[in-house]
Amino acid sequence: MTSLGPRPIPASQSGGRRGRIDGVELDFERCYRAVDSRDQRFDGWFYTGVTSTGIYCRPSCPATTPKPGNVRFYPSAAAAQRAGFRACRRCRPDASPGSPQWDERGDLAGRAMRLIADGVVDREGVPGLAGRLGYTERHLHRILTAQLGAGPLALARAQRAQTARTLIETTGLGLAELAFAAGFGSVRQFNDTIREVYGVAPSQLRDSVRRRRGPDPTGGGTISLRLAYRPPLHAAALLEFLALRAVPGVEEVSDGTYRRGLLLPHGPATVALTPLAGHVAATLRLADVRDLAPAVARCRRLFDLDADPEAVDATLGADPALAAAVARDPGVRVPRAVDGFEMAVRAIVGQQISVTAARTTLSRLATAAAPTVSAPLSVDQGIGSGSPVHPRRPPLDQPGGEGGLGAFPGAAELLALPGEAFGMPGARRETLRALARAVADGGLDLDPGADPDEVTRALTALPGIGPWTAAYVVMRALGDPDVLLGTDLAVRRGARALGLPHDATSLEAHAARWRPWRSYAVVRLWSASARSERSEPRGHERKADPASGKPKEQA
Repeated sequence: MTSLGPRPIPASQSGGRRGRIDGVELDFERCYRAVDSRDQRFDGWFYTGVTSTGIYCRPSCPATTPKPGNVRFYPSAAAAQRAGFRACRRCRPDASPGSPQWDERGDLAGRAMRLIADGVVDREGVPGLAGRLGYTERHLHRILTAQLGAGPLALARAQRAQTARTLIETTGLGLAELAFAAGFGSVRQFNDTIREVYGVAPSQLRDSVRRRRGPDPTGGGTISLRLAYRPPLHAAALLEFLALRAVPGVEEVSDGTYRRGLLLPHGPATVALTPLAGHVAATLRLADVRDLAPAVARCRRLFDLDADPEAVDATLGADPALAAAVARDPGVRVPRAVDGFEMAVRAIVGQQISVTAARTTLSRLATAAAPTVSAPLSVDQGIGSGSPVHPRRPPLDQPGGEGGLGAFPGAAELLALPGEAFGMPGARRETLRALARAVADGGLDLDPGADPDEVTRALTALPGIGPWTAAYVVMRALGDPDVLLGTDLAVRRGARALGLPHDATSLEAHAARWRPWRSYAVVRLWSASARSERSEPRGHERKADPASGKPKEQA
């Protein structure tokens, strides 16, 4: 496991008292100091249960610091709920940033947490989650309980409670309909869970919101919420990166807001994300409110909101060559992806062409794949009501949502396109089709819980895909924080501009000091390259060798 930021360390390493939950050890003294100082950096790393009140909080809760004898520490909100604590209604611990430990890790627990956040347990149950991960349900339960203090059902239940609270506070849905939208199997289960987690009935939660905000929390048929993050967040760098690569008709950046269409499990959606001090303001328009949790998870992934920027910057800033850039621009994130297949298509299309040309080609593909269907429903229309909606994507040219933006086509839609719709060399078109077939038939998993090594092997087995493309997909689609694109021309130009070794072998050796955050160093090197030569990162695969079917790599 990588060593991350302000994570509470085991007591065996610190000599402090221990809090132990089903095998999870937390350093009591360090955790308590974080609570006493209301240190926001620890929000999401652990949760504080207060035995005298029966409430659990985030470390930065503004309430009076409890006595040490009344405190218990837990590695997850689900573990605190399992121990009988209810969520603090003042600090809202269930809305904390996700733990970067689970967001960044590539092991079973980390992959499982990302899939649970994406709603897999709600849609497919624990058997579906275990099947995706390639383990038995029993083994998965044992691993998650040992590392997070709760099994997959309890972790999914905690997420459902948070989703339900968001819907209660931001929509006008009836409570019975809302219960099923949040993923509960019955209204009784919904009522019992809300009472247990928040200490009040669902109707009381809604009444309290109406007293604070007025009678209509729906905001004209949208869901508006705040996505927390750990500061600092270099919003300008993030938006600039996304704006430069925005695919017309799918996404756009204007006036400090990123907007795009999404393809979610139950239908299309549009989102608008505006970085602000302390949070990202998110406005979601969903065809089906059951997609709230996966929509939030994908927005968080795209903006890398669960990262620990202080830990990243401390490691990179220790290198004299990067120190000035880190001091000048703290909190740089790795822009990630809302969909793994989309990111893989982008990487392939971008091989050996400019960013502008790639955007044009990708927009052409999206337009060709867009069916003529109705716009997304507003959340106050309810589930399954209103005009028919295509199950995969809205149109690109119809008003509604965020300026008529539509989702990027999926694998099946891309396979259905005629050859002339691609507008690219035949070899690259066949690479895209091979990718789409692999995803459509289940041979290639690009979901956030996929194993990076397996994805790399599967991608490089396809014609026209080499190590650079596979590594780029692993970095941006799977969120691997430790990818070095050492052969990338812009990375090497950026390294030269900063006085670093700039041949691939020497750069690889130097970059060992950046572990486990080499992906973040890549983003900074791209920025250095753009500043010095106004160049852009691009792939390195040539067309496939007709004799071998394998791509020729550039030096």
